[in-house]
Amino acid sequence: MASGAGSNFEALVHACGDGTLPAEVALLVVNNPGCGAQQRAEHLGVPWRLLDHRLFASRELLDQALAQAFQDVQVDLVVMAGWMRIVTAELIQAFPDRLLNIHPSLLPSFRGARAIEQALAAGVTLTGCTAHLVREEVDSGPILVQAAVPIAMDDTRETLAQRIHHQEHRIVPLAVQLAAQRLGLLTPAQG
Repeated sequence: MASGAGSNFEALVHACGDGTLPAEVALLVVNNPGCGAQQRAEHLGVPWRLLDHRLFASRELLDQALAQAFQDVQVDLVVMAGWMRIVTAELIQAFPDRLLNIHPSLLPSFRGARAIEQALAAGVTLTGCTAHLVREEVDSGPILVQAAVPIAMDDTRETLAQRIHHQEHRIVPLAVQLAAQRLGLLTPAQG
């Protein structure tokens, strides 16, 4: 699931393609027509589907459609790779302990949509990214993998985001592997 540029989605596709992660990306769902993630899917030959959140009467109805889309292609895990929407119990319960999120902070610090800005405003010297299982409380699920990123004195939102994205690309495939191992979908020897 992606809403924006899709760099985490592409990192996951490449990890599957080069054998780093013994898995396959079966479907990308985007909520913004023509977003970068959709364009990357087309370029990479990955099936994609648009479920525009603006066309659904509620978050629950969107999440029911998301769950159905993933169930239709029989996925084992769902990754929220830059999905800029809060999900509901409809999706979480359809994929219990099988729904992963990547978040641009060292959780539990700086939850929510503006984590990078929060870190800069707080004046901390270290932030990072977290891959975690999704629960109904935003950015609260069990942590799978984290990576630290130092904050430089002259960092802007853009420069810090670029370094955080670099680490996200590294940890997303690892988080998928760990989640799959926890569920018995992969053995430790397969990862």
